[in-house]
Amino acid sequence: MKEEAPLQSLGHTVDWRLVILYLLIMLFGWLNIYAAVQSAEPSGIFDLRYNCGKQALWIGGALALAVLILFIIKPYFWESVCRPAYGLVLVLLVMVIFLSSNVKGSHSWFELGPVKFQPAELSKITTSLLLASVMSKPEFRMSSWKNLLKAVLVIALPMLAIIAENETGSALVYAGFIFVLYREGFSGWWLGLAGMFILLFILTLTTHWWVSLALVLIVAAVYAVYYLRRVQSQRVRRQVMMLVLFIAMAGSAMTFATDFIFHRVLKEHQKGRIEVLLGLKEDPQGVGYNVHQSLIAIGSGGVFGKGYLHGTQTTYGFVPEQSTDFIFCTVGEEWGFFGSLLVVVMYGLLIFWIIQDSERARSSFTRIYGYCVAACLFMHLFINIGMTLGLMPVIGIPLPLFSYGGSSLWSFTVLIFIFITLDHAEKKYF
Repeated sequence: MKEEAPLQSLGHTVDWRLVILYLLIMLFGWLNIYAAVQSAEPSGIFDLRYNCGKQALWIGGALALAVLILFIIKPYFWESVCRPAYGLVLVLLVMVIFLSSNVKGSHSWFELGPVKFQPAELSKITTSLLLASVMSKPEFRMSSWKNLLKAVLVIALPMLAIIAENETGSALVYAGFIFVLYREGFSGWWLGLAGMFILLFILTLTTHWWVSLALVLIVAAVYAVYYLRRVQSQRVRRQVMMLVLFIAMAGSAMTFATDFIFHRVLKEHQKGRIEVLLGLKEDPQGVGYNVHQSLIAIGSGGVFGKGYLHGTQTTYGFVPEQSTDFIFCTVGEEWGFFGSLLVVVMYGLLIFWIIQDSERARSSFTRIYGYCVAACLFMHLFINIGMTLGLMPVIGIPLPLFSYGGSSLWSFTVLIFIFITLDHAEKKYF
């Protein structure tokens, strides 16, 4: 039987839907970066003095990386190097704290001449690969506390290093890996508890502390009554009571700790962002300026937008960081509701098709890695768009493949195309 040529094989087994969506999102982002840097004297889209011209270089590099991963590097290479790569990136995450300069309050960028490099972007790739490797082992069982601890440590170590860099937004992305653990058998009760603690945090800041404490005790009591009536075994009853006691103690501790952390630990700008988000104060000329201008830009776009390069908020630079963290408000102003919906739909399809391919994978490694990619994309999308709409605090996180920046674009390119090549290999050989 005649062996298929590489290109012919790729044509049959690569999920080109993902490749096409990747290209569409990246190119649409580039057009909006160009719109965001326009002023009264427009420049060319390839002008290297502006972000749009620099982004063209990053896009060229991203396409080269995509071709390299798809055509040159063997799929099994990624699992074989995940441990040393994870260790190296973890070292870089620690080194950058001490060797980098302060950029807007964080120490997270290496500066190599005119090029800046953020190891936190690389850590999403290495963490996803190592997590997939650890959890795909035949002996791995989510019911084992030892195995669960291994998975949690893989996630927690880079997350803690990024928090130490004062990059809260990048660290928050790692919370999305809990969906990967849930897919692999992690109890849904822990997701419920996580939701309860988030609600507890908000209530503690917006009401009196005793309201939050009362909620904790009520939830613990309801949980105890519901389960103790259903079980007869004394051993199970003791386990239920221990869990109820843990919920009550942890919730009570968080109630008192939240107030202390908010007033004694957080910096003024961090407190201000949370207060504006929760409606505890209004500061449209201070901490809330970015969000206020972003909402004006999005709202002024209406249903169909003002037209490409015709957005006044965008053209005259009312929204800070508009080509990076607040790029979505450019879409809202110039392309309107339908343009914004199109962007969300493209991301939604990208995430859905990655999950769909992951579920069809024969290899546990490919499935778990695919869910890691989907989780990273979802968290970035949720936080960034929520931030521009005033539904999330302003924590500085890019829109994947869309915002200006080489580190983010290249890391998501590698993240996505590793999955595409793993999926391709399974379809080719199985």
